[in-house]
Amino acid sequence: MDFLQYITQNALILIPALNILGKIIKGIDKIPDKYIPLILLPFGILGTLALAGVSVDSAVQGVLITGAAVYGNQMVKQMTKPEE
Repeated sequence: MDFLQYITQNALILIPALNILGKIIKGIDKIPDKYIPLILLPFGILGTLALAGVSVDSAVQGVLITGAAVYGNQMVKQMTKPEE
């Protein structure tokens, strides 16, 4: 199933933006990696609210966008990880 079909076209730009923001946050030593998705979530929601207007659908799009960014990041990490 292609989960990107549930995300609106105008919000797709937020996926790479959240990836970049996640890399910036990862560089901050005082923030543990496990909190990065929780920090990215409000940015994803606020970003979609700014792009698509204030609505429940926009907030849901923000959650989906953040999930796609975090999922995509983990896919790259797992696929490039050497076999044990």
